Order: sequence, then C-alpha cells, then structure tokens
Amino acid sequence: MARPIKCRRVCCEPQADYFKPRGIPLTMLEEAKLSIDELESIRLADLEGLEQEKAASLMKISRQTFGRILQKAHQIVADAIIKGKALKIEGGDVKMAPKRKFRCSNCEHSWELAYGTGRPASCPQCQSKNIHRAEEDRGYARMGGAGRGPCGKGRSKKSTN
Repeated sequence: MARPIKCRRVCCEPQADYFKPRGIPLTMLEEAKLSIDELESIRLADLEGLEQEKAASLMKISRQTFGRILQKAHQIVADAIIKGKALKIEGGDVKMAPKRKFRCSNCEHSWELAYGTGRPASCPQCQSKNIHRAEEDRGYARMGGAGRGPCGKGRSKKSTN
C-alpha cells in the first residue's frame, strides 16, 4: 500500500494560472497541467536559487520528495514549451504558509510576506528602512500558530508516562 501524500507548504499563490502560446486559439491547444507544489519547487530551486535541502525544508517535505517534484515540474514545463501546449497551474496537496504583516513607519504602507522568506530590507513603496512588524501581527507564535503541522492539523504529543 502506498504512503499517503504529505501536504506541501507553499509561500505564494501564482499571479497567473494559465499560459498559452501566442497566436494560437485556445480551442486548438493541448493542455499541460502543473500543480501548485510543482510551481513552488520551480520557484524555490530555479528562481530563488535555493539548494534542494533548504527548499525541501521550506516546503516541509524530504529532499528526495522535493527532487522528484522538481524533476516532474521541469518535464511538464519543457513539454508545454517544446510542443506548444497551454500550461494550466492548479491543484496539488498544498497548504499556504502563514503570512507576516509589516508596516513602514515613514509612509504607513502595509504588506504581507510568507514565513520563511526572510525579513524585508526596505519598504516596497518608499524604500525606507524604517519598517516594523504590524501591531496586529506581533507575537504570532504565542497566539496559537506554533505546534501545528504543515496542513494545519495539530501534532500529537508523545506521552511522558
């Protein structure tokens, strides 16, 4: 019996979920499907340039599983590009990573970043370095965010008896 698929943690939803070759009507195209976790593996490995071990830990999966997901994602994208297919991004057993809220003290701009992506160096709007965690977001770990698995299920505690 196969093991159940472990929920994969992703940091952001895709900005676009469909790509197609230019000049060909959609009705004439085959479609290749890329899951959200496959897209996340491409983002972490190819766009962010992370080592597979680090990327796997961010997705809360093993390095071997990350490597398999990344290889499959590369095959799907290559197939779509080489054979002129439309690429649809959807599905997958994923959980969105929780977000941290930041606020700029200079321009009062607020924005969110996923946990695990590092602290921003400056405000994306005014480039000020005078940024802080938003008041409503402080103390996340003490407010019930800790002790949960990657799919939002509580972890079982080992008996101390």
